[in-house]
Amino acid sequence: MKTSFTIISVLLIPTLALLSLSSVAASPVPEQHLQEARAVVKSFSGQLKGALKPAMKSGGPVSAIQVCKHQAGPIADNVSAQSDWQVSRTSLKVRNEGNQADEWELLVLQKFEQRKSAGEDVNAIEYAELIVSDGKSVYRYMKAIPTADLCLKCHGDSLDSAVSASLKTLYPNDQAVGFNSGDIRGAFSLKRSF
Repeated sequence: MKTSFTIISVLLIPTLALLSLSSVAASPVPEQHLQEARAVVKSFSGQLKGALKPAMKSGGPVSAIQVCKHQAGPIADNVSAQSDWQVSRTSLKVRNEGNQADEWELLVLQKFEQRKSAGEDVNAIEYAELIVSDGKSVYRYMKAIPTADLCLKCHGDSLDSAVSASLKTLYPNDQAVGFNSGDIRGAFSLKRSF
């Protein structure tokens, strides 16, 4: 379902080099929301890594793929329930079709790629904005997910045959391959209505 949105204010933090998605005049969004969003991403990322590391250690990438398939969604749901933020992940090349970017996320992901191309550190790329969506004020936040060397075992160009077979079975329309170390693999995406 497509959602129309209107920007009512944009968070501008010069040290983060956040880019506006439109020509609408910007005004600050409360710093508290940015700090909360960062903490939620840290919690989600930490819990997901906490599930992936033992799976990688015990069963390699094929086990890690199982964790992503069966645990990533419930972890996001749990963090969402505990934080009042809707937590998800998306990408320009999704693995899980349920993670397709909405119109706003797509624009932000494209801006992230431009910022990376301009030399910005992928680890620091984030964007926040307050919009009106379906008549409600919604705070949106995204943080880039960098591709580390370990990620290439499931997201790189040359995948082990067992990994390829597992991905084909669990994600028949997988697009999340062909990444290189340092690429933007996707982004954490948060939203909260006010």
